[in-house]
Amino acid sequence: MLDRVAIKVKAGDGGDGAVTFRREKFVPYGGPDGGDGGIGGNVIAKADASLNTLAFFHSGKLYKAENAGDGQRQRKHGKNGEDLLLAVPVGTMVQTCEENGELLLLADLASDQQYAVIARGGKGGLGNSHFASAANQTPRLAEKGAVGEEKDIVFELRLLADVGIIGYPNVGKSSLLNSSTAANPKIADYAFTTIEPMLGVVRTTKQRFVICEIPGLIEGAHLGKGLGHDFLRHAIRTRVLVHLLDGTSSSSVDDMIAVNNEISLFDASLSRKPQLVVINKIDMPEVKERQTELRRMFKSIGIKLRFVSAATGEGVAELMEDVLELLQQHPLPALPEEDVPELHPRSATLGLSVEKADGAFIIRSPGLERMVAGSDIRNPEVRRQIGRRISSPRLRRVIERAGIKSGDKIRIGDFEWMW
Repeated sequence: MLDRVAIKVKAGDGGDGAVTFRREKFVPYGGPDGGDGGIGGNVIAKADASLNTLAFFHSGKLYKAENAGDGQRQRKHGKNGEDLLLAVPVGTMVQTCEENGELLLLADLASDQQYAVIARGGKGGLGNSHFASAANQTPRLAEKGAVGEEKDIVFELRLLADVGIIGYPNVGKSSLLNSSTAANPKIADYAFTTIEPMLGVVRTTKQRFVICEIPGLIEGAHLGKGLGHDFLRHAIRTRVLVHLLDGTSSSSVDDMIAVNNEISLFDASLSRKPQLVVINKIDMPEVKERQTELRRMFKSIGIKLRFVSAATGEGVAELMEDVLELLQQHPLPALPEEDVPELHPRSATLGLSVEKADGAFIIRSPGLERMVAGSDIRNPEVRRQIGRRISSPRLRRVIERAGIKSGDKIRIGDFEWMW
């Protein structure tokens, strides 16, 4: 099972605004009629219950949504780009890789058809019809479409199971899964026979639930040794853990402590999950003889033992009834209600900053930069119109607060002039 994969996604770029003017017979005052560019397509991850692996994404590394169309004359809006839908299995965590290398969770797709926009398409540029005013009735300004988001994405599949079976390799986890469900895991008398997590459905007299075998853990698993991180992550989603111990071991208590130490070092939340501690192989004479001793030993540290034989099925049905009772005491947490964002009027100077570099004051503003990029700044009239917009009282106050004085060089994108 390929349950972790890194890809790149690129949302569609927004379309450019158009610079056009009406040229119609019997319309003496046509004016600007440039339409807006379309919105670039989003990249969307959506959970699909029919999938059970991320193997599809192993063959491709870059996934791009469609770019939007440019605006047209007669105020025609450019075509919006098509969204790109990435279908993933239910239980997929969607994370983005930050510049410092840390992973930031974007979405936890834990239910069928749940989706999340993981890269947003670029906004379309405004056409010149938006820049008309009493002082400028023939605007030759337009905005270039915004670039769509580009991200490094990590899909990580964490199996959705109510119960996880943990324990050292070869303690009988596969046999317990086999005897309690219709699952058919590989069973053998050597370590690490299970190389991928196995799921099964347990049907009790009252209810059914999903149980997952977490492949064998060894000392250092939290550091990635053995099967390590590849499968420890699957235990995180479970509500209850069944800790299976080998009855033939000379140090069952030490085995339990060692495994619990590994899972708590991997994720502290795992150590807080309720556990049922179970001794396996009760069908073997030496284990049956030690039953009283083992029970007394674990009772001294406050743990009630269960005894089963995963091979013969002895005690398995009773164990599953106990598991169900524990599950009922720990129901699924309610999903938090989404907060409704508070809306505020958009400031005309939002995102405006000024910094000095290379002997010039560089103005950073997404709106102004897109306007410069979308207009023909080789045209003197266009340069004049841009200068007039930047010299508006509101923008002027912000710029002069940065220390700009008359005669200083100012730059926005490729547009440079003297203040």
